[in-house]
This record gives sequence, structure tokens and C-alpha cells, in this order.
Amino acid sequence: MTQSRPQFAVIIPHFNDHDRLRRCLSALMRNDTQGCEIVVVDNQSDAPLGDLQDRFPDVRFVVEPTKGAAAARNRGVVETTAPYLFFLDADCVPKPNWLTTARNLAMPSSVIGGRIDVFDEGTGPRTGAQAFETVFAFDQRSYIEEKGFSVTANLLTSRAVFQDVGPMTVGVSEDLDWCHRATAKGYHLLYSDDLIVEHPSRSDWPALRKKWRRLTEESFMLAEGRAASRWIWGLRAILMPVSILAHAPRMFSNTKLDDAGEKMRGFATLARLRLVRSYWMLQQAMGMQ
Repeated sequence: MTQSRPQFAVIIPHFNDHDRLRRCLSALMRNDTQGCEIVVVDNQSDAPLGDLQDRFPDVRFVVEPTKGAAAARNRGVVETTAPYLFFLDADCVPKPNWLTTARNLAMPSSVIGGRIDVFDEGTGPRTGAQAFETVFAFDQRSYIEEKGFSVTANLLTSRAVFQDVGPMTVGVSEDLDWCHRATAKGYHLLYSDDLIVEHPSRSDWPALRKKWRRLTEESFMLAEGRAASRWIWGLRAILMPVSILAHAPRMFSNTKLDDAGEKMRGFATLARLRLVRSYWMLQQAMGMQ
């Protein structure tokens, strides 16, 4: 008896995060995986993935030597055949109904981003980085409805849309770039509050700084192609400190933070990060990076 062609492909990029990938796949296997092909695309991690391959025999593991999640996602599309593509990140934890919800939402000519809830790993009071991410990380509804893109950690589309829009671009903010290219071609970008994954908060300043350094560099790469980009980028850099006061009420009024101490640590991290980003952006605008 021949197996029917899978209708849905789950594509998970991975690099050097074995424990979180194990958690991700364990959660995914609590979903109804019927009709799905699941592919982990590894960016040549330092340690082998043999133990995970043994534990999850229904998951296919492939290696993509080009670094970056964009290259891994592109490889995942090539390695699969299903008409619908579900993108998930290795450090995310999908809800038990994630695949069922994704199946029900999938449409041939749309791009759909789902909700991403932040959780803390470990116990005890939140660090400044954790408090900051609790308030500001992964505001998917705002990203989609106001900024025109969805984070690719929880993104659905069809193979037909992906092939028409083209592969994700390595070295830039691929989620922003790809979604903007998709909507420029007339495809609908939609938000679903029912399509839920959870993502761990960055636990400390070095991890948060690394994330935003990468995002700042990728965003500048996208902006460089526009007219007068360095002047605009420099102006944005100068105005960046203003956002500290503009966003402070959001930090201090947030009900997810437990006490005044967490809010103060979160505010201090907000101020530190915005000042550091302003400095990075000024360097880029002046051609010093």
C-alpha cells in the first residue's frame, strides 16, 4: 500500500541548540502529525544530532552548510514536497493543537503569522533581559497589522506563494524582507491569535545584546538599498533615545511583570538597549561598520 503524498511540511532550522530542539520536537509530536512531513535543517552544528534522530524517527534531518536560518528554511522548502509550508523555530514550543489549527488556517494565496508567547526558563525573579522580552518581544499582531511582516518562528504559507515570492534572503532580516515581497505581489498577510507557540525569553544582557546586534545589522542591510538611506538611518539613530521615554509606560503598566523590581530592571534594560542601538546605528550611518 503506497503512502499518500503529505499535504503539510513543517520546516525547522537549527544550530547548536539541541536541548531546545528536543523540547520543540517533543511538543510537536504531541500534535496530530498525520499528513505532515517534518524536516529539521541543521546549519552544521558542532555536536552530532544522532541521539535526536534516534528519538524522533519520523523526523527527517538534513544539513545546510550555508549559515543562517534563511538558508536553512530555503533548504527545507527544497527538501519537502507538500503544498503547504509551516515554519517553526527550534527554540519554540508549539501548542498541542498547533498543527490542527495550522491545517484549518492554511490557504493557497495567503501568509499567516501566529501568536508567540514568551516564557522564562528557570525560576526566580526575572532579570532585566527577561522583563524586557516579556513586554516587548514578539508582538506579532502589531508586526503584521502595522508593520507588514510576521516573524518566521510561527509562519504559514503555501508552496505556490513561496515559489512565486522566491527564497528568503540570507544576511538580512529575512522575515521582514520576505513578507514585504509577498505583500508587494498582492498576497494577504493575516494574523491568527489561535495559532500559538511559546518562545523562551533571553535570560541575560549578552544574549539580548547579541539578538539586537544581529537584527540591527540585518535591518541596515535592507535599508542600504533605499535612496538617502544613510541620512534616514542616522536620523533614526538620533531619535532612538526618545523611544525610551515613549515606551516606559508600556513597561511600568504591564501586568505580566510581578513587581516594581522587575519593572525597574526591565526599564533599565530598555534604556541601555536603545542607547546601544543608537550608537550602532550612528556608526553604520557614518560608514564606520
